[in-house]
Amino acid sequence: MAGHKVRRRLSSFQIIILGFAGFILLGALLLMLPIASQSRTVTSFGDAMFTSTSAVCVTGLVVQDTATYWSYFGQGVILFLIQIGGIGVIAVAMFIASISGKKLSLMQRSTLQDSISAPQIGGVVHLAGFAIRAIFLFELIGALLMLPSFCSEFGAAGIWMSVFHSISAFCNAGFDLMGSRSGQFSSLTGLAGHLGIVIPICLLIIIGGIGFLTWGDIREHKFHFKRYRMQSKVVLVTSAVLILGPMLWFFFGEYAGEPLKDRFCLALFQATTPRTAGFNTSDLAALTGVGRMLVIILMLIGGSPGSTAGGMKTTTVAVLFANATTVFRRRKNAEMFGRRIDDGTVKSASTILVLYLTLALFAAGVISVIEGISLEKCIFETGSAVATVGLSLGLTPTLGIVSRILLMILMFFGRVGGLTLIYAALSSRGVEVSKSPEEKIVVG
Repeated sequence: MAGHKVRRRLSSFQIIILGFAGFILLGALLLMLPIASQSRTVTSFGDAMFTSTSAVCVTGLVVQDTATYWSYFGQGVILFLIQIGGIGVIAVAMFIASISGKKLSLMQRSTLQDSISAPQIGGVVHLAGFAIRAIFLFELIGALLMLPSFCSEFGAAGIWMSVFHSISAFCNAGFDLMGSRSGQFSSLTGLAGHLGIVIPICLLIIIGGIGFLTWGDIREHKFHFKRYRMQSKVVLVTSAVLILGPMLWFFFGEYAGEPLKDRFCLALFQATTPRTAGFNTSDLAALTGVGRMLVIILMLIGGSPGSTAGGMKTTTVAVLFANATTVFRRRKNAEMFGRRIDDGTVKSASTILVLYLTLALFAAGVISVIEGISLEKCIFETGSAVATVGLSLGLTPTLGIVSRILLMILMFFGRVGGLTLIYAALSSRGVEVSKSPEEKIVVG
């Protein structure tokens, strides 16, 4: 009809991106307020934007030490952004709408499904409600477990320390408040052998990183592993391998000279934190080349779908290994736990791997040229950013504006997901139905 304007609706992927971007901007504006810094001065937009991006994307890379630069108000803003980023902006909004009595439309439910990586649209609101209640419960338990240790160290301020580190650990954020005790940007290095803090934080990181669907399976089926969804089985087995394997390497290799208790704590923590929490209890620069390479690999793999963690995800790596095994055995389809993996999933996993590697290596090359820093150190920082980990060799606070912008882009990409960005950009294009002529190409 002439003069009639067609209203273009945003796709669920575009809504997710705008939601994260909106909270990042809001957080930056709040952190710029004089009340947000201990010196009561206006924080530059660049520093505030970087901090807000890192918090919402639950990364943990910082350009200002959280404990010594930000006031209680600023730390509260950062913690709020971490919580929103960990749960998911859309999940929070939809859950609030549902408990207010508002009936969610099909489009809103679809957006919520994409936001929390739910397998189907049916029951997605119930799943989101369960996830949010579970998050608050685990964070409360974590804070209570660490409360005696922090209160013995900091007195009444230990209450705030317990809450902050519990939420930061469960959301796999990596922000800490230990700068005033152990020096700026020291993370948890001063508490390396403290079991009352190390063990709860490791448990929070692991539980937060296995995903909402896996929690649901555990709640419903308890210890009957065979009844779990295939995805939950893959998540649990892959996570166990990625923790126990590196832990043995760190225990018998990197930290072999430490006392037994400290050695255990260091090995467990270093195997857990790269996926994708960002705390550290030892000097990462002191690791061997093999140790740093292992940390980079663990950072890029990350946690699991529908969790508070980032990275390529455990399921992505598991699918790629299953597909490689299929090729070696000359089978037609990849299989895991007696179930066939469709070709579309294998293609998505391959695409994610290429995206993460390309972005991390390209950004590392650019930063290396601009800053005059070795490529290995830059890969560590960019891998940490794109996987939303937050581990650092100490480079981030020293980088220039262009390098920081690159890291912010990588953090945002890593949090919302590479395929989400691609689908958001291409959502208006039609589905390709024609096929080009087929021709063989030799690979390998």
